[in-house]
Amino acid sequence: CRLCQRADGDPEVFGQTCQQDGLCIHENCLYHASGLSQQGTDGEGFFGFLFPDIHRELQRVAQKTCCICWQRGASVTCQVRRCPRNFHFPCGIERGCVSQFFGEFKSFCWQHRPAQRLRAPQQGHSLCVICLEAVARRPCYNTLVCPVCTSAWFHRRCIQGQALSSALHHFRCPLCQDVQTFQEEMFRLGIKIPDRDAAWEEDGAFEEHYQRHSSCDASQCLCPVGREQSEDTGPWRLLLCSSCGSCGTHQLCSDVGEDISSWECSDCADTCTGESCS
Repeated sequence: CRLCQRADGDPEVFGQTCQQDGLCIHENCLYHASGLSQQGTDGEGFFGFLFPDIHRELQRVAQKTCCICWQRGASVTCQVRRCPRNFHFPCGIERGCVSQFFGEFKSFCWQHRPAQRLRAPQQGHSLCVICLEAVARRPCYNTLVCPVCTSAWFHRRCIQGQALSSALHHFRCPLCQDVQTFQEEMFRLGIKIPDRDAAWEEDGAFEEHYQRHSSCDASQCLCPVGREQSEDTGPWRLLLCSSCGSCGTHQLCSDVGEDISSWECSDCADTCTGESCS
């Protein structure tokens, strides 16, 4: 990446890797570069950041030193007035800086980052409601608390993973299920919540769950065309098990009467889930 000088890494940290015409930059490095703004549409440049603007930003930060790794090219600036700290985006993540993924995409160093000031006493050692491992005794950078119920404690990395999976349309407190206040607090604390549908709803992730069984499973299929043949009426009418739906038969192959509208496979009939019509 031309901004952070790191090779392609974890997309949960760096976002997508954008490459074109020899220019390689991480998505999150782009959004948090203090001298960059989106001047184009989503389809122009990288996520609306135009190439001339990106090259100007690379020139601007060429001599800026990261206060964490002490290397050049630090493009992220703490937004608190008079704070002189500049850092690379991934260096900031490792040091406990907070970069917000809403509004003006502000970033804050470890000294000025937003924190939770909740009175959320713990009874003994609390566990992360996501990974069920121990969390800190009080809210801190790596331990966050739901501001609504104050009973849901979780690691930053755990709630970030859930936010990337659930996305804006489904992300909520894992315990009390609050949406609006919970999302506002997580945004403020630097949790990235993508504005899209949940990962499990995209790209037909569960498409196979909606597929209907479509073959005859009789021990001896009599259909000359094959087990996949299916007709609405007649001997090659395909009936699915009324209990499990994962087994089928042609009307003739299991000697089912023409007036029978439901059928049950032998496995389901043996477990007495209903009356067998075969």
